[in-house]
Parts: sequence; structure tokens; C-alpha cells
Amino acid sequence: MKNETKNITLKVNAELYQKFRKYCKEKGLIISRQFEIFMEKELRKRGRI
Repeated sequence: MKNETKNITLKVNAELYQKFRKYCKEKGLIISRQFEIFMEKELRKRGRI
């Protein structure tokens, strides 16, 4: 997998997003990395990577 990045647009519940953003900030997490991890897990489940 290349280290190239891609900007994407997501539509999510605003209140839920703000709560998760605050949680990530408090825990030192990066939201974009959380999404990357989610994508990787989903693709592995389906044998795509």
C-alpha cells in the first residue's frame, strides 16, 4: 500500500461527531487514523487486502 493520502467528505451526525472528536482529542487519537483502521479491518474481513 502506498503512503499517498486522499481527502474525503463524510456526512455524519453533527452531535455524535463533536462528541467523538472531543473523545479523540482527550485520548490523543486522530480521527482520520481511526477511519483508516476501520477501512483496513473491513477490507481484511472481506479478503480484499
